[in-house]
Amino acid sequence: MQPQNGLNTSAIGWLGFELNVLRRLKFNSVALPLAGEPHLGHYLKRWQARVAVNDPAHWAWTKSQAFIENNSEMLTEQDVEMLLDDAYVPRKYFRNPGLLTWFNETDAWWFDNVRANADTLASPYKRALALAVGMSVGDYVFSFNLDTRDMRQPLSLSNVYRRLLKTTLQPIDNQRRNTSSNKSAKAFLADNPDNDLMFLRLPHPTRSSDSRNARAVTWREEWVRQGKGPWSEQTKERGAKLDAYVETKEQYLGLIDDILHTAAHVPMWAIEAVSDGFVSTDELVECVSNTRKIEATYRKDFSELLGIQAVIITAGS
Repeated sequence: MQPQNGLNTSAIGWLGFELNVLRRLKFNSVALPLAGEPHLGHYLKRWQARVAVNDPAHWAWTKSQAFIENNSEMLTEQDVEMLLDDAYVPRKYFRNPGLLTWFNETDAWWFDNVRANADTLASPYKRALALAVGMSVGDYVFSFNLDTRDMRQPLSLSNVYRRLLKTTLQPIDNQRRNTSSNKSAKAFLADNPDNDLMFLRLPHPTRSSDSRNARAVTWREEWVRQGKGPWSEQTKERGAKLDAYVETKEQYLGLIDDILHTAAHVPMWAIEAVSDGFVSTDELVECVSNTRKIEATYRKDFSELLGIQAVIITAGS
């Protein structure tokens, strides 16, 4: 399991830890500058909180549109029929030939055609839902490796799509205007001045020599963006931002300090990080305390399974 801006983020233990901490706080609205997977924001709608989410990655923004900003729309059987229409039929050319890097040719045609069909849906929320379920199909394909690929059931991906659609998150109408955006975390916070709480998931520090986290989600990003070279472009655009590549601990802590100053207008903070040796919990606490008084520090030990410890720091103005 990684922090929730990675792939393996729906584990009950991790979400339970977050909710256990947030139950201790009083808030009516929450901002998530780096949302990642939508499970936390989706659950907070059950508490009738107004949720504003953001993520620089298009795949995460798409999921936020589908499950957080969207209060009620669902895919109908007619929508699904249209999405899966001729999904395996080869066209004259691939709209996104980069899919052949990730899938065999048959699967690549399916993903290319379903991505194109999704654009014909009239509602932006239905388009987002269609793509979110498509990402789950990709996760299904990638759950098999060379040693386990014989275990993959002989189902068409269209049948897998239908099965996963039945298990996907259902819209929750909290009677609030929830929003999603696709900006840098700093720009998002500057543009959202009226939230009670900021829940900031600090991204795992990514050094330029270690791009494993980026590779883990590249296929999603390339599929959603239809092969427009997202990672190379975003790396150039990010510059000195919190989700940029960092080389040193000091650089990473400096980026955190910068974003915390941007969030000074938000009354309450909950800051989540993974303690894995790069930045210690004490160093992170010191960084936060330079800007605001610490109220509490909560820890959850996942070391037996993952070799890491999760930490959430709360601070009030």
